[in-house]
Amino acid sequence: MIRKLLVANRGEIARRVFATCRTLGIETVAVHSDADVDAPFVTEADQAVRLPGNTAAETYLRIDLILDAARRCGADAVHPGYGFLAENAEFATAVADAGLTWVGPPAKAIAAMGDKLAAKALLAEAGVPMLPTWTDPAQVTSFPVLVKASAGGGGRGMRVVRDADGLAEAVEGARREAAAAFGDGTVFIERYVERGRHVEVQIFGDSFGAVVALGVRDCSIQRRHQKVVEEAPGVLGDEARERLHEAAVAAGRAVEYVGAGTVEFLLAPDGEIHFLEMNTRLQVEHPVTELTTGLDLVRLQLLVAEGGALPLAATPAATGHAIEVRLCAEEPAHGYRPATGTLHRFALPGVAAEFGPLAAPGLRLDSGVVDGSAVSIHYDSMLAKVIAWAPTRAEAARALAGALARAELHGVATNRDLLVHVLRSPQFAAVDIDTGFLDRHPEVFAALLPAEQHPLVALAAALASAAARRAAATVLAGLPSGWRNVPAFPQVTRFAAADGDEIEIRYRLDRAGRLTEWTTSPAGSGSATSTAGGEPTVSLVEAYPERVVLDVDGVRRVYRVRRVGSEVFVDGPDGAAGLTELPRFPLPTAELAAGSLLAPLPGAVARVHVEVGQRVAAGDLLLTLEAMKLEHPVLAPTAGVVTELPVPAGGQVDTDAVLAVVTPDEESPS
Repeated sequence: MIRKLLVANRGEIARRVFATCRTLGIETVAVHSDADVDAPFVTEADQAVRLPGNTAAETYLRIDLILDAARRCGADAVHPGYGFLAENAEFATAVADAGLTWVGPPAKAIAAMGDKLAAKALLAEAGVPMLPTWTDPAQVTSFPVLVKASAGGGGRGMRVVRDADGLAEAVEGARREAAAAFGDGTVFIERYVERGRHVEVQIFGDSFGAVVALGVRDCSIQRRHQKVVEEAPGVLGDEARERLHEAAVAAGRAVEYVGAGTVEFLLAPDGEIHFLEMNTRLQVEHPVTELTTGLDLVRLQLLVAEGGALPLAATPAATGHAIEVRLCAEEPAHGYRPATGTLHRFALPGVAAEFGPLAAPGLRLDSGVVDGSAVSIHYDSMLAKVIAWAPTRAEAARALAGALARAELHGVATNRDLLVHVLRSPQFAAVDIDTGFLDRHPEVFAALLPAEQHPLVALAAALASAAARRAAATVLAGLPSGWRNVPAFPQVTRFAAADGDEIEIRYRLDRAGRLTEWTTSPAGSGSATSTAGGEPTVSLVEAYPERVVLDVDGVRRVYRVRRVGSEVFVDGPDGAAGLTELPRFPLPTAELAAGSLLAPLPGAVARVHVEVGQRVAAGDLLLTLEAMKLEHPVLAPTAGVVTELPVPAGGQVDTDAVLAVVTPDEESPS
């Protein structure tokens, strides 16, 4: 039996495995990079070993360092989690050769499914339905097609191509991205199915030859071919469900599968199913299967790894419905640009369990972060998985959307608003979903907080800041915050919003602390005493440093306020906003040259596509920035001449560093 388990991974999956180990009495070992030294998974492990460095290549991808950590700690088993080395046959072999128990499928099965081209050929012989596939771009005669990496998953290296003109460039780009992500630039091309749904079957096998399907999940809501919302059981007919189960079990038996695996399919609008890939590991979305089947999949992994038989012989019945969302540090409205920084506050209301089962319908949280966690550029942008389980799909979606909307997420931009809009959309409710859902519904990218509410949020932030200053005052503490003896001069507070816009709040309080007047500029204006111009009548009910209550046209609205330095985070009834309080007397700053393009986040310049002196058109690709395992194109904002390229390829940059300067045509030097 396993006595001490090392998890060769990080973040929420490491914490998830540790949670089951604690219930089974198994000791745990974490390995961590320097960037993760204070991460929750490190502090929760019984023992931890440092892997010197920050990048994945220096740390979590180093087989030698991980095996040395297991030896030093006396671990007798290794769990790979997902990502990094989880689907690396060489790692599985090395673990077994070191005399350790490998908590995963046999290296032979990993190798067979790791090469997607070979996997398609093998499983086609087993009767698993396939899409037309090509390896030579010259053989492609019909479009659209999808270019895919042969050695990896997670959307890395994928490109949709709709005509022959874009195929060569897509193949080359996919090869570069695949080589960077997986060390193998091999790609292939397959027919792209429009309006297809991404469905998958969780399978489990043991060393006695049993392979069982544990149900179908739907993972159709995706961005950049990466899953965003997952649910179980997938909403589809019994006949389609049975065909998926049979095909998935056939795939597992074809490679003599042992452990947890997922067989992914594309469900076409005509009802046909097509094999996509087989993931030889535990999936990110495994909690929805756990909640609807009552199984602990990590416990089953450990049981099978110890040589035990599966405790079930057939697909278990699903109970209720579970929906999971991936809460990520990113800005969906800006091309899913990853966000970094310190997560000052991370709180979701109504969480009934973490990393484990629910005794009744409710909310489960599998998180890799806590208050104060640092979100770095080195790893994936996912912060947590939030999962709702309820008797029906509609109830699960409503509960999950409500919890996300009320969550306090301070310090790092997230995709929370997008997730809430998706879960509340009529199309999602009607199961009118497919892999192109987000492309067809730009309305879900809107902020939860309506623009007309921005002045009220800024007013609440200003009143909370004033209350905080009064609470810290050592003299005249009995005066209301913001009160002035000369009423002609109002209190003034200026903020910068997340998008860079500024908003100025001017307000007056009387000696009794009543709000007598308030105005905002340039976002809007308001009056405390009238509704002239259509603005709401606002009165102040109470103002404390962390709570402001306003009466707006007779309706009380509560704003929760948290301040970290000059940053002010406001959570209100309509949404949340992060503001930066600006100094009253700002220091002068250096003026940037016109046409300067700034780095949106820390990263490395992967490639520079232009030269100084080159004329470019608006939208031309200037350089590629690499951060959080993804490439981010930097485009020319206007036609002009490239006059500066201060950072060479391979150079590291911080947020707001100048990447290039494009002098507009009318200003170009002659």
